[in-house]
Amino acid sequence: MDVLRPSLVRIGGRVYRKNLIREQSFAQEEEEDFCVGPSDCADDDPCDAFVVEETERGFQSRVEVPSPLYKYIIGKKGETKKRLETETRTSISIPKPGVEGEIVITGQHRSGVVSARTRIDVLLDSFRKKQPFTHFLSLALNQPAIQEKFLQFKEEVLEKCSQDHGVSSSLFQNPAKLHLTLGTLVLLNEQEIRKACDLLQQCKGDFVDQITGGKPLTVEVAGVEYMNDDPAMTDVLYAKVHMKDGSDRLQVIADQLVERFVASGLMLKEWDRVKLHATVMNTLFRKDPTEERNNTTMTGKSSFKERESFNGRNILKLFENFYFGEVQLDSVRLSQRFSSDTSGYYATSGQL
Repeated sequence: MDVLRPSLVRIGGRVYRKNLIREQSFAQEEEEDFCVGPSDCADDDPCDAFVVEETERGFQSRVEVPSPLYKYIIGKKGETKKRLETETRTSISIPKPGVEGEIVITGQHRSGVVSARTRIDVLLDSFRKKQPFTHFLSLALNQPAIQEKFLQFKEEVLEKCSQDHGVSSSLFQNPAKLHLTLGTLVLLNEQEIRKACDLLQQCKGDFVDQITGGKPLTVEVAGVEYMNDDPAMTDVLYAKVHMKDGSDRLQVIADQLVERFVASGLMLKEWDRVKLHATVMNTLFRKDPTEERNNTTMTGKSSFKERESFNGRNILKLFENFYFGEVQLDSVRLSQRFSSDTSGYYATSGQL
């Protein structure tokens, strides 16, 4: 990081600059500290992004924090918490590890409570971004007819292209988990999962039913494409998806869902538009046979695994227009990563 040009963090419509500290990090992670920028709320101009209550002994602010994130506020041997308390002249109460609850900041001066709360919010936002995603919004494509065609695709690829560099059966998606991923989420406790489920239902009433007319969307899965600049060094091969009637209704729903989840703070914005695709081959699948065959071309720690690319030239040439079939999409699911239901698909926390 350029110390003269620190990166900016946006939380709740406000912008903060992020500065690294020299202190040894907690759990071998780079620990970060933050200060409020000149255009943001200052101590004499309290933020309105959170509530600061006046008490008999001064002031306090409460913030709900998932228990897995407590350690980032505590720091190694409690150093981060002690530093925050010393520099802001506050007392910070954190629930016991594994116990869900609120972090409570108390102090004699409102400005100190505001400063501590602001710094905690920014720390939490930063470390949340480092967590591997736990859930994702998905559209299931695992209907029997699609699975049958996918297995045919796999058989023919192995028959005709198995001599090509890197091509093997371990690259292929689990047919029971064929899907579209609209966006990924980090949900660290039951409260956050419920919040995501509730938002999904709100989206159904606000715009999804209006766009679909309350009827399933008929889409076709046809053709394959790659996600690299060089098809001879392919990492991900995906099937293309489009509305059978030629409309953009599926794209509109996907984009609006992501926009709503990003606005709620439950999802990070990655692209201007959702790329509608279904992963059929991925080099990540080969590295770990137990790795869930998730469409993880979006944010997630698995994206950092070492890849061994394969030569996809012949596959792209021979199967450019391969027809996987037609499918009726009638629900968007909040799916749990690394899970399976009785059908073999991902366990569903909620759906619309």
